[in-house]
Amino acid sequence: MGKASAIYLYGPPASGKTTLGARLARALRRDFIDLDAEIERRTGRHIPDIFRDDGEAAFRAIESSTLRDVAAGQGSSAIVALGGGTLLDPANRALAESTGRVWRLEPPSPEELARRIALRPGSRPLGDKSRERAVHYASFPRAIAATFDLDDSLVVIGSGLGALCGFAKMAVADATAASLHPSALADIPTFTIPSGEDKKRVETVCSIWNACHGNAVTRRDRILAFGGGVTGDMTGFAAATWMRGIDWVNIPTTLLSMVDASTGGKTGFDLQEGKNLVGAFHPPALVLIDTDYLSTLPPRELASGQAEMIKHEIISGKLRPSVAGIPTAGEIAANLAVKVDVVRQDPHETKGMRMLLNCGHTIGHAIEAASGYALSHGEAVAIGCVEEARIAVRLGLASADWPEMLAARFSAASLPVAAPQFDRATVAAFMAADKKRDGDGIVFALPCGWGDVRRVTLRLGEIA
Repeated sequence: MGKASAIYLYGPPASGKTTLGARLARALRRDFIDLDAEIERRTGRHIPDIFRDDGEAAFRAIESSTLRDVAAGQGSSAIVALGGGTLLDPANRALAESTGRVWRLEPPSPEELARRIALRPGSRPLGDKSRERAVHYASFPRAIAATFDLDDSLVVIGSGLGALCGFAKMAVADATAASLHPSALADIPTFTIPSGEDKKRVETVCSIWNACHGNAVTRRDRILAFGGGVTGDMTGFAAATWMRGIDWVNIPTTLLSMVDASTGGKTGFDLQEGKNLVGAFHPPALVLIDTDYLSTLPPRELASGQAEMIKHEIISGKLRPSVAGIPTAGEIAANLAVKVDVVRQDPHETKGMRMLLNCGHTIGHAIEAASGYALSHGEAVAIGCVEEARIAVRLGLASADWPEMLAARFSAASLPVAAPQFDRATVAAFMAADKKRDGDGIVFALPCGWGDVRRVTLRLGEIA
């Protein structure tokens, strides 16, 4: 790995730099420095008092001097939370950009900013400067749009986050992602695995274990997954089982993996008999969702990710204005929040709540496997949701026009909505082996309307 450089967090007052900085430092196992706190420690004075007694110019001079010392000392490899105006000084900006990388934090809503400032009156002498400095903040291209704490994971969503890739002993990358983004992996030993759901096998997991051995990965080390959901699932399982469990970091590079497999802690691989039949709950310590990677995806891959986003719309009842094009970081964060909320309530799938996330997946997984994985996961989920909506109608749980309404939503995202003509016995065999099997029945999360997904157990004979 290359020499670690500083990570500077920047943005308006009350945008969360200190809170995120401390959490990110723990996740990356690095020191954390809050520049404002360092100024107060050095001067023995509170910042509002410096502003009141000496004026802003005097404070800025102290701030610049402190930044120079931090950049030359302990802060040279730390996470550093900057003050809301630190980089207005061109010399400070040049110093930060030459000694590390700067990420700006997108401000929360004006109402939330006002609430945070009101919680600590007097602590921010200049108040809310987000609008006045909007052009200045926007001049920093790397951005953090949103974060979530989920189980043992910190999830960070933004742009330019791939630059944080180097903080692991070894990376596991699928061949497609490695070829598209070679610079992201330049500073870390990388083991490349073949792309594709058909490679999600124990043999590939064994090769990852062997790579861990070859790279002398110990229990105190961590490995990094770089690629789609298949890569994350297998790397996470390898981490869960290597030396009885080590930390891992997940950097998803497809829309599907960003909004689905990247979070929640499920890891594993497929057997010939069905998908994800072997696995473990092992959440990554850190998930970095970098929307810059979406620009390299072909239309079919983008559509596949939209399928899981629409599934979250079914669960929440909150529809986006459009499913066309590349979603923004904010749209991904809002959509992923649906899954995060469900997983928080049922992290290990023991209460039935997390079953909602399997909407469309019982049939979807079966036809995906029956196709020999010629259908992508998202395509299979789209078909599965529509077919399961038809079951809901037959059971009297949904209105007659519901399947067509749902099909129109998936079609608008360029997704198939009709199942191919597979041998019914083959599809039934895959469904019978589904991990959601409950005695003689199979548990469905049936889509019955927007915001209405119901847990229903059916026998195979009742599905036709």
